[in-house]
Amino acid sequence: MTEPRSFKHIFPGVPLALVSAALFGATAPLSKILLGSISPLLLAGLLYLGAGVGLSVFVAFRGISTIATSEAPLRGKEIPWLLGAIGAGGVVGPVLLMFGLSITSAANAALLLNLEGVATLAIAWVVFRENVDRRLLLGAASILAGAVLLSWGGQGFRLDKGAMLVAGACLAWGIDNNLTRKISGADPVVITTLKGLVAGSVNFTLALLYGAALPPFSITLAAGIVGFFGVGISLVMFILALRHLGTARTGAYFALAPFIGAILAVGLLAEPVTLRLALAALLMGIGLWFHLAERHDHEHWHEALEHEHSHVHDEHHQHAHDEPINGPHSHWHVHEPVGHKHAHYPDLHHRHRH
Repeated sequence: MTEPRSFKHIFPGVPLALVSAALFGATAPLSKILLGSISPLLLAGLLYLGAGVGLSVFVAFRGISTIATSEAPLRGKEIPWLLGAIGAGGVVGPVLLMFGLSITSAANAALLLNLEGVATLAIAWVVFRENVDRRLLLGAASILAGAVLLSWGGQGFRLDKGAMLVAGACLAWGIDNNLTRKISGADPVVITTLKGLVAGSVNFTLALLYGAALPPFSITLAAGIVGFFGVGISLVMFILALRHLGTARTGAYFALAPFIGAILAVGLLAEPVTLRLALAALLMGIGLWFHLAERHDHEHWHEALEHEHSHVHDEHHQHAHDEPINGPHSHWHVHEPVGHKHAHYPDLHHRHRH
């Protein structure tokens, strides 16, 4: 008898990526409501600041409480990767998007924003040599087709200067996602806090320099709360998903965010359920199935590896401690060379080439 197919290997990475996409997807219709009272660039700044300030409160509380964290600290050698991610995704991306939106149509921008998933996957595959198989490509193509259909306004597409700026923003976010993977073993809350505070401050300052008016306190608070969940918590889960799935797969799951946002808009903004939405749901469902059904299982060899991250003593962590330790914990540890076979993704321990 053949052994039944197991889906244990999708946990916890796939649920983390999907919840991250859901939270970020909810940000779009909620931001659309807020844009009636606030400029786009100022809103971007407040969203990131909401994430940074909210998570910094959590970090401060964690520091003075007895709550122990199993996450590894951010090390000095990881700072350049973090700065690159903040610069690309937190500063360059939003600024390019805002200027692009000011000189191109909303229909153009909506279509081009789907390039983030393509850029993320392409950079992971071509530059960082992450494993990408046929099933992943088919699933990503189906999800992308659904996203394009969802954002298509029935108007002609124009490749103008504004469109190029929006495409540049997507490239910046694709770079951000890949650079963030380099530090995904460190504490995701600290990473997101720094991203939010730095990127939010820059965007907020730029908005004021360009003449944006501060909104009422209630609007500012609402934007901060949306940012805390839609950017902050979402990004923490995205980083954790990167740790377990790699960049290409996490980016592909995250491409579901526009569809989730559209579904929420039906309820929040009373937008109609259209044939286009139904067809997009079908395409994205097919793509999601391709990804969930993927099973990367082969004999592989782990070279010696030294790193630090939160872990339990599973099949990849068989080292001893001076004192018994149960549950998740972090410390600098060495993996001895080992060869074995099991279902896996290109996570922290499986970055071998094929």
